[in-house]
Amino acid sequence: MSVESVALVLGASLFGLAFGSFANVVIWRLPRGESLVSPPSHCPRCGAPIRWYDNVPVLSWLLLRGRCRSCGEPISWRYPAVELASGVLWAAAALAWGASPRALFGIALFYLSLILAAIDLDHRRLPNALVAMLGGVGLLGVVVALVGVPACPLVGSAAGPWAATSALLGLLLGGGVPLSAALVYERLRGRAGLGMGDVKLLAAYGLYLGPFVLMALLVGSFAGAIVGVASKRGARDAAIPFGPFLALGAIVTALWGKPLLAAYLRLAGLS
Repeated sequence: MSVESVALVLGASLFGLAFGSFANVVIWRLPRGESLVSPPSHCPRCGAPIRWYDNVPVLSWLLLRGRCRSCGEPISWRYPAVELASGVLWAAAALAWGASPRALFGIALFYLSLILAAIDLDHRRLPNALVAMLGGVGLLGVVVALVGVPACPLVGSAAGPWAATSALLGLLLGGGVPLSAALVYERLRGRAGLGMGDVKLLAAYGLYLGPFVLMALLVGSFAGAIVGVASKRGARDAAIPFGPFLALGAIVTALWGKPLLAAYLRLAGLS
């Protein structure tokens, strides 16, 4: 890697860490209907404001040994984990797409997916506002691609009319395939098997992934099945939040969709 590339990736990771702190705010406050800007960050137990030097991503948690400075209340490991994940994902986008508009849309995809995954883990729901924001940014990427600047989809054609066609196909496949499966499952079993939030999320992912959105669904389903069995929650009636696995599938597909498809075609003897 060149010096410029290293600087870009390092800068992206630092911004990702900083925005990871805000991601924690959104994850905690948005589902509770609280303001994202007021009051300032504070300990949920004693209410003491968090000082700026105690709000340095990851490092402050380590120095405080995972406890509030004022009351000693344990601070969940989830906070530094989200910050670190955000930093890694921003760096991955910079490494994958360099200093380009595509990297910005990749960052948006990864960052909002991280927030949505964490909220779904905690509350078993995907807020419409965040899913709409994800879709809106993806739609902007399609418009940018239409004027000839590589943007969305992140996999496959990145600019021109074919990019818009690919994104539209991804939107239809991402929303239509899981919706059809959910309706058939509900008709056969008499209960919902896939939430409409997951369907909306996949439709939004289609704008970023084009037809490769089906790969994201496949990867997410496979990962979910493994975790379900490993955690002994693989019973037929177990309810497992699917959003985190869809987020994983989208991130994996955005970064490695083409190589994964090529590897599969080779294994199947189709290439």
